[in-house]
Amino acid sequence: MAQQGVQLDREAFSCSICLDLLKDPVTIHCGHSYCMSCIKGFWDEEDEKKIHSCPQCRQTFTPRPVLVKSTMLAVLVEQLKKTGLQVAPADHCYAGPEDVACDVCTGRKLKAFKSCLVCLASYCEKHLQPHYDVAPIKKHKLVDPSKRLQENICSRHDEVMKMFCRTDQQSICYLCSVDEHEGHDTVSAAAERTERQRELEVSRHKIQQRIQNREKDAKLLQQEVEAVNRSADKAVEDSEKIFTELIHLIQKRSSDVKQQIRSQQETEVSRVKELQEKLEQEITELKRKDAELKKLSHTEDHNQFLHNYPSLSQLSEPTDSSSINIHPLRYFEDVAAAVSELRDQLQDILKEKWTNISLTVTEVDLSLPQPEPRTRAGFLKYSNEITLDPNTARTWLLLSEGNRKATFMRKQQSYSSHPDRFTGYCQVLSRESLTGRCYWEVEWSGMEVYVAVAYKNISRAGDESKFGHNDKSWALDCDTDSYKFWFNNISTPVSSPRSSRVGVYLDHRAGILSFYSVSQTMTLLHRVQTTFTQPLYAGIRFCYSGDTAEFCKLK
Repeated sequence: MAQQGVQLDREAFSCSICLDLLKDPVTIHCGHSYCMSCIKGFWDEEDEKKIHSCPQCRQTFTPRPVLVKSTMLAVLVEQLKKTGLQVAPADHCYAGPEDVACDVCTGRKLKAFKSCLVCLASYCEKHLQPHYDVAPIKKHKLVDPSKRLQENICSRHDEVMKMFCRTDQQSICYLCSVDEHEGHDTVSAAAERTERQRELEVSRHKIQQRIQNREKDAKLLQQEVEAVNRSADKAVEDSEKIFTELIHLIQKRSSDVKQQIRSQQETEVSRVKELQEKLEQEITELKRKDAELKKLSHTEDHNQFLHNYPSLSQLSEPTDSSSINIHPLRYFEDVAAAVSELRDQLQDILKEKWTNISLTVTEVDLSLPQPEPRTRAGFLKYSNEITLDPNTARTWLLLSEGNRKATFMRKQQSYSSHPDRFTGYCQVLSRESLTGRCYWEVEWSGMEVYVAVAYKNISRAGDESKFGHNDKSWALDCDTDSYKFWFNNISTPVSSPRSSRVGVYLDHRAGILSFYSVSQTMTLLHRVQTTFTQPLYAGIRFCYSGDTAEFCKLK
């Protein structure tokens, strides 16, 4: 216990600048004591400001006080030295080249424990204590030690930059706000940090959502690999059983079929695994980006946050915007059926049916979904030449421009009778059926035009024939004020600037139908995700005489 008391006494008689026992102790006006050489050195650095302060309580003195050695303190310190030597701080407490050093320590400086954004100085634990004890500075903003505190000082006014100019996107001091930034949109740095922090959290949420989506896609792909392998294995097993019965006649063919199946299996699995690797790389990159944003979100210095935010907040575009959506398919099952048929007909049709077996194996195709194009140039790669079928046109429609353009006339046209003709509404279907990936554009004018797709077997009369008002057609209603999407007699409002040109993208196998407003840029109006069971046909429906619509030439 006695030793502990000595330790406390030694701390009471230590200089808060050098952290050693007082040498030639002096007591300044505020009551704090220092080594004479330490406080002289500290004040020498403040001479340019012509205001001198206490390193502990920051009380200022003008003019510079005259220092007189405290005889009583000197005697007490000498007595204290006789009780034992002062233990120097461990080496790991001293600041190294890469560390932030305490600005108050003299001689060999200790590592800083905190930096103050108000004092613009860094302090070790001992010199930081006034920030916890002295009322006027308790409210100062303390952050982790930083070597970049001077970047918070305005180079023009030598003031702390506590404001942010949104007009010029830079940190400023309060004098800047009434000087060269007068009239600009300025807020406090804290307020701007709060706004950017919200944006950062939104970005992180998007990244995390994309990670989840990609992990889900990767899982689906793994399941697809397993399904392909199971189907291939079963096909091999079934084929081998059948070929065993015909071993003397078709042994060579059995080996060939097995080789083809394995080759196709390897090809398809390789395709899936390649996409898996891309997804895993994207997931890794997204996690790295999330980690960077998380680290940035914990930055306590507003200005450092705002300085680094623009370079880290931008998100790269995903390599594949579509989610993996595998449709159940029959992989190699048909191979065994073809082999069974060959067994039944045996020698008479062996040569003929061998071609069927080979084709059946190679037709196995996972048809993995492809990303939807992002630019008009990308869409144009899938452009189709669309012409209208006169046999489907309502008699009030005039077809022109090589049957690419339709106009709602005031009198009926002379069309011959045909079972495919619409008789209830003024609409028409394309001559071409649409499967695979297709893109086309329609330029329309007038009061109201429907841009649609429909199955061939849609009704030709009555309400069931109206595009968008049944389960056999999908239609975008374009009028002078707004868009609406129609399917199965249900209307969905679409918010977007009006355009006289509409682009339609169809990925029949993936079940994707997208409508775009086409101007200088392409704006997505509405996207459908479904399963198409038949080929589709492009369609146009009119509501007012004088309205026109033309399928544009894109090649």
